[in-house]
Amino acid sequence: MTLTDPRTETRRTVVVTSMASDSHTWNLVFLQLLLEELGLDVVNLGPCVPDDLLIARCAEIRPAFVVISSVNGHGHQDGLRVIRALRGHPELCDLPAMIGGKLGVDDRDGARAQELRAAGFDDVVAEGTDPATALARFAASLPTVPSQGGSPGPLRTAL
Repeated sequence: MTLTDPRTETRRTVVVTSMASDSHTWNLVFLQLLLEELGLDVVNLGPCVPDDLLIARCAEIRPAFVVISSVNGHGHQDGLRVIRALRGHPELCDLPAMIGGKLGVDDRDGARAQELRAAGFDDVVAEGTDPATALARFAASLPTVPSQGGSPGPLRTAL
Protein backbone atom coordinates (compact mmCIF):
# COMPACT_ATOMS: atom_id res chain seq x y z
CA MET A 1 0.00 0.00 0.00
CA THR A 2 1.38 3.42 -0.96
CA LEU A 3 0.04 6.71 0.34
CA THR A 4 0.24 9.44 -2.28
CA ASP A 5 -1.10 12.86 -3.08
CA PRO A 6 -3.34 12.17 -6.10
CA ARG A 7 -2.55 15.53 -7.73
CA THR A 8 1.16 14.90 -7.94
CA GLU A 9 1.61 11.19 -7.18
CA THR A 10 4.45 12.22 -4.88
CA ARG A 11 5.22 10.53 -1.62
CA ARG A 12 4.20 12.35 1.54
CA THR A 13 6.52 13.11 4.45
CA VAL A 14 5.85 12.15 8.07
CA VAL A 15 7.80 13.26 11.15
CA VAL A 16 8.53 10.57 13.75
CA THR A 17 9.81 11.66 17.16
CA SER A 18 9.97 10.99 20.84
CA MET A 19 9.76 13.70 23.48
CA ALA A 20 12.39 15.48 25.53
CA SER A 21 12.36 12.95 28.38
CA ASP A 22 12.41 9.79 26.24
CA SER A 23 15.80 8.41 25.20
CA HIS A 24 14.58 5.26 23.44
CA THR A 25 15.45 4.79 19.77
CA TRP A 26 14.32 1.27 18.83
CA ASN A 27 10.67 2.35 18.74
CA LEU A 28 11.44 5.25 16.41
CA VAL A 29 13.35 3.04 13.97
CA PHE A 30 10.49 0.51 14.06
CA LEU A 31 7.89 3.21 13.33
CA GLN A 32 10.05 4.65 10.57
CA LEU A 33 10.26 1.26 8.87
CA LEU A 34 6.49 0.73 9.15
CA LEU A 35 5.77 4.15 7.64
CA GLU A 36 8.26 3.60 4.84
CA GLU A 37 6.54 0.28 4.06
CA LEU A 38 3.33 2.31 3.65
CA GLY A 39 5.14 4.38 1.02
CA LEU A 40 5.75 7.48 3.12
CA ASP A 41 8.97 9.46 3.42
CA VAL A 42 10.03 9.76 7.06
CA VAL A 43 12.02 12.37 8.93
CA ASN A 44 13.05 10.69 12.18
CA LEU A 45 14.01 13.35 14.74
CA GLY A 46 15.31 10.74 17.17
CA PRO A 47 15.18 10.55 20.96
CA CYS A 48 15.11 13.34 23.56
CA VAL A 49 13.67 15.90 21.14
CA PRO A 50 13.10 19.31 22.74
CA ASP A 51 9.68 20.82 22.05
CA ASP A 52 11.13 23.82 20.23
CA LEU A 53 13.11 21.56 17.87
CA LEU A 54 9.99 19.54 17.03
CA ILE A 55 8.05 22.75 16.35
CA ALA A 56 10.83 24.22 14.20
CA ARG A 57 11.30 21.07 12.11
CA CYS A 58 7.56 20.58 11.58
CA ALA A 59 7.19 24.23 10.52
CA GLU A 60 10.10 23.76 8.10
CA ILE A 61 9.07 20.37 6.69
CA ARG A 62 5.27 20.80 6.75
CA PRO A 63 4.69 17.04 7.08
CA ALA A 64 1.46 15.22 6.26
CA PHE A 65 1.35 14.23 9.94
CA VAL A 66 3.52 13.70 13.02
CA VAL A 67 3.88 10.50 15.05
CA ILE A 68 5.05 10.83 18.66
CA SER A 69 6.20 7.71 20.50
CA SER A 70 6.75 7.15 24.20
CA VAL A 71 8.40 4.15 25.82
CA ASN A 72 9.32 5.53 29.24
CA GLY A 73 5.82 6.10 30.61
CA HIS A 74 5.83 9.89 30.28
CA GLY A 75 3.66 9.96 27.16
CA HIS A 76 0.73 11.62 28.89
CA GLN A 77 2.71 14.24 30.78
CA ASP A 78 5.03 15.16 27.91
CA GLY A 79 2.38 14.67 25.25
CA LEU A 80 0.09 17.31 26.76
CA ARG A 81 2.89 19.86 26.70
CA VAL A 82 3.94 18.98 23.14
CA ILE A 83 0.45 19.04 21.63
CA ARG A 84 -0.30 22.39 23.24
CA ALA A 85 2.88 23.77 21.66
CA LEU A 86 1.95 22.33 18.25
CA ARG A 87 -1.62 23.60 18.42
CA GLY A 88 -0.38 27.00 19.60
CA HIS A 89 1.80 27.49 16.52
CA PRO A 90 -0.14 29.22 13.70
CA GLU A 91 1.40 27.07 10.95
CA LEU A 92 0.95 23.81 12.84
CA CYS A 93 -2.39 24.27 14.58
CA ASP A 94 -4.08 21.79 12.23
CA LEU A 95 -1.17 19.38 11.69
CA PRO A 96 -2.53 15.85 12.18
CA ALA A 97 -0.80 14.32 15.21
CA MET A 98 -0.87 10.93 16.83
CA ILE A 99 0.79 9.70 20.00
CA GLY A 100 1.28 6.17 21.15
CA GLY A 101 3.12 3.86 23.45
CA LYS A 102 3.42 3.97 27.19
CA LEU A 103 1.30 6.90 28.34
CA GLY A 104 1.86 6.35 32.06
CA VAL A 105 3.13 3.91 34.62
CA ASP A 106 -0.21 2.68 35.98
CA ASP A 107 -3.54 1.43 34.61
CA ARG A 108 -5.17 4.78 33.79
CA ASP A 109 -4.39 4.85 30.05
CA GLY A 110 -8.07 5.19 29.09
CA ALA A 111 -8.43 8.47 30.99
CA ARG A 112 -5.06 9.65 29.74
CA ALA A 113 -6.02 8.93 26.13
CA GLN A 114 -9.21 10.98 26.51
CA GLU A 115 -7.26 13.89 27.96
CA LEU A 116 -4.67 13.74 25.15
CA ARG A 117 -7.44 13.76 22.53
CA ALA A 118 -9.15 16.67 24.25
CA ALA A 119 -5.84 18.57 24.24
CA GLY A 120 -5.54 18.18 20.46
CA PHE A 121 -4.15 14.79 19.43
CA ASP A 122 -6.05 13.33 16.49
CA ASP A 123 -5.29 9.77 17.58
CA VAL A 124 -3.95 8.12 20.72
CA VAL A 125 -2.66 4.57 20.37
CA ALA A 126 -2.70 2.49 23.52
CA GLU A 127 0.26 0.36 24.51
CA GLY A 128 -0.20 -3.13 23.09
CA THR A 129 -2.08 -1.99 19.96
CA ASP A 130 -0.68 -3.24 16.65
CA PRO A 131 1.32 -0.23 15.41
CA ALA A 132 1.17 -1.22 11.72
CA THR A 133 -2.62 -1.31 11.78
CA ALA A 134 -2.86 1.92 13.80
CA LEU A 135 -0.50 3.83 11.47
CA ALA A 136 -2.21 2.62 8.30
CA ARG A 137 -5.65 3.41 9.72
CA PHE A 138 -4.58 6.88 10.84
CA ALA A 139 -2.89 7.78 7.56
CA ALA A 140 -5.85 6.55 5.52
CA SER A 141 -8.32 8.45 7.72
CA LEU A 142 -6.84 11.86 6.99
CA PRO A 143 -9.22 13.75 4.71
CA THR A 144 -6.59 16.17 3.46
CA VAL A 145 -2.86 16.63 3.45
CA PRO A 146 -0.90 19.87 3.21
CA SER A 147 0.51 20.47 -0.24
CA GLN A 148 3.53 22.37 -1.40
CA GLY A 149 2.09 25.42 -3.16
CA GLY A 150 -1.47 24.24 -3.73
CA SER A 151 -4.72 23.49 -2.05
CA PRO A 152 -5.06 20.39 0.08
CA GLY A 153 -6.21 17.20 -1.56
CA PRO A 154 -7.30 13.81 -0.31
CA LEU A 155 -4.79 11.25 0.86
CA ARG A 156 -5.22 8.14 -1.25
CA THR A 157 -4.16 4.60 -0.54
CA ALA A 158 -2.96 2.55 -3.48
CA LEU A 159 -1.85 -1.07 -3.33
